Amino acid sequence: MESILTSTKKVLGVAESDTTFDVDIILHINSAFATLAQLGVGPLEGFEIEDDTAVWDDLLGTSPRFNNAKAFTYLYVRQLFDPPQTGYLVEALQKQMDELVWRLNIAREETDWEDPSDPQLDPDEPDSLDGGGP
Repeated sequence: MESILTSTKKVLGVAESDTTFDVDIILHINSAFATLAQLGVGPLEGFEIEDDTAVWDDLLGTSPRFNNAKAFTYLYVRQLFDPPQTGYLVEALQKQMDELVWRLNIAREETDWEDPSDPQLDPDEPDSLDGGGP
């Protein structure tokens, strides 16, 4: 079982024993998780960590379908915690993140996709998607 905080620190080049930046890294990890929740990845109620006890299986379960969420989290945290110094590298990092978001969407839609033309949605109901009324 791999700790989310510990593995993220390792990718960032921060020693596991060095807790100097834990608050900053945890903040950025939780921000990445908020983005993943909006993509439909992870628990419906969202997910956050507070220390090094949370593991990736807590967020993603045991299926490898969403392993790209780990890479997305690492890149997201790196972009905020230790951003590249050149525009070229910033752009390359963003392109990698965009591709991971696309791939996570594809993985999620394979099982969780809902038809937007659902006949149960009544456009004349006040609770409809467009807010109803004129």
